[in-house]
Amino acid sequence: MTDEQPNSDAPPRKQSREARRTQLIEATIAAIAVHGYSRITLTEVARTAGLSHGLVNFHFETKEKLLGETLIYLYDEYRQNWESYLAAAGPSPAAQLDALLRADFDPSICTQGRLAAWCSFWSETQGRPLYQERCGANDEKYNSGMQEIVARLLAESSYPGNPTLVARVIRLTSDGIWLDMMTLNAPYPPAEGLATLYACVAAFFPRHFGESGLLQRMKS
Repeated sequence: MTDEQPNSDAPPRKQSREARRTQLIEATIAAIAVHGYSRITLTEVARTAGLSHGLVNFHFETKEKLLGETLIYLYDEYRQNWESYLAAAGPSPAAQLDALLRADFDPSICTQGRLAAWCSFWSETQGRPLYQERCGANDEKYNSGMQEIVARLLAESSYPGNPTLVARVIRLTSDGIWLDMMTLNAPYPPAEGLATLYACVAAFFPRHFGESGLLQRMKS
């Protein structure tokens, strides 16, 4: 189910506190991918990490704290990824939109294990309140940024469309592709997921995007 395995090569007593916490969070991501949000236990996390149950308790005390820290870890990783893509894109709204599209399918974050963990936090009843509490405000920042970029591209290039609705369709398509990649028996790779998203975006911005990506970048 997951292609991610926590790193437990370092001797137990020689890792820093932060490195140990990261190891346990990575083990939690791997365990959620296999067992789901509601069925994960601290014992399973310890077994996945190759560590003792007591060490998990020492660092996180409860399952709820561990899951909360795991969600923050995933979201910080996601946020830093799209922010780095956006920062490198330059001022063009087409290039900025392209950067956000590509960021969602970066191979470092678009893996079976991470997709499974995200889907658990999104979809399982116990995970949704935690997600809203920890990530709702950051979602608003991303969503408003996407909408602003779409509005500039629509205006500068005289495309028709409501920027709120167009940005929402693009976001929901990207989320839906992640879910599709997770639930299919033979999931397709991130590159195919990105091509699918490009096909959606090309319907709104045909002079700027095709199924292979940003047209201006392809010509340069």
